[in-house]
Amino acid sequence: MSQDNCCCAGNSAGNSCCGAESSVKNSPENTCGCGCQTEETIPTVSASLSFKDILGAWKVRWGIGRNNYKVDPGLCAVGNPDDSSPVFVSANYKLSFDILRKNLAGMDCRILVLDTKGINVWCAAGKGTFGTEELVNRIKTSGLGGYVSHRTVIVPQLGATGVSAREVARLSGFTVIYGPVRAADIKEFVSAGYRAGKDMRTVKFSIRDRIVLTPIEIAEAAKISLSIFGVIFLLNLFAARPLGIKDLIVYIAAILTGTFLTPVLLPFIPGRAFAFKGWILGALITACIVYAFGWFTQPMLLLGIGYMLALPACSAYLALNFTGSSTYTSYSGVIKEIKIAMPVIIFLLASGIVLVLIKTFIG
Repeated sequence: MSQDNCCCAGNSAGNSCCGAESSVKNSPENTCGCGCQTEETIPTVSASLSFKDILGAWKVRWGIGRNNYKVDPGLCAVGNPDDSSPVFVSANYKLSFDILRKNLAGMDCRILVLDTKGINVWCAAGKGTFGTEELVNRIKTSGLGGYVSHRTVIVPQLGATGVSAREVARLSGFTVIYGPVRAADIKEFVSAGYRAGKDMRTVKFSIRDRIVLTPIEIAEAAKISLSIFGVIFLLNLFAARPLGIKDLIVYIAAILTGTFLTPVLLPFIPGRAFAFKGWILGALITACIVYAFGWFTQPMLLLGIGYMLALPACSAYLALNFTGSSTYTSYSGVIKEIKIAMPVIIFLLASGIVLVLIKTFIG
């Protein structure tokens, strides 16, 4: 506690708190050098999400304001916790924080929010911001020891790769308990004496989980597409065969294949590599559209071949990008796939674009 906050320094009116009694919810008692007592409050947050919270979550799913969607790190309370109430650890990515507090409805507990730079628990654990050093630092700077009689924090299982329970205990004196994968299981986990069954430890990636992650992929692809449409507009000013609505249809189909259909159908597409899955589905859908438009025959064969080279490669790239949102791959696996897939994707994409441009300018 700094000297400026010590009761011995007096308040702004020049009065001292010594001898005064106060009772503040969620406040520990701290002793100044003079022996008097002070109390510090922590904010209490609601377990109910407001319309603003729900709207913010929807916006961030579509990539709107994603880079600044975070809460302040530190300690906060849910309900009316006492010194024996549990402490749950969260990232300061607001979507993660909101999911946690929503599932703590009806409980009296505290949340220790780490500074993960606005990144979710799983990704932050991989990057190191949801890690041992930050957890130990936050335990100390928040004064957590003054609020609880126990020495236990509950860390989400998806953050386990970044947090060493042994080091946390050595450096802070707090024991780490790894909670369930899903926040929805927290109450059952607590009721079971902080024990997680096999189902609570199993990372699932259902079709609903995958669909929820697709909007931001679609939104990012749409932003890039706006620049591409601008280039096409300029090209059409000089083209012998201007790119039109049919070209737009086959392009949009490739985008949706990589950003939506591949993630949704992920377990059912042959192969293990995301890029390969995206390419297979992209090639199938592109071939169907190209055939329907009659581009496999003269005089449109060059255009058809160009699209068959470029668009499945585009779908493959977008599907590869989804590896960062998936529980199917490891970090090393992602790096390996990128090194193998990207040169092939670039070659196919460039070759296809060249053929399409040739057809566009010579007619």
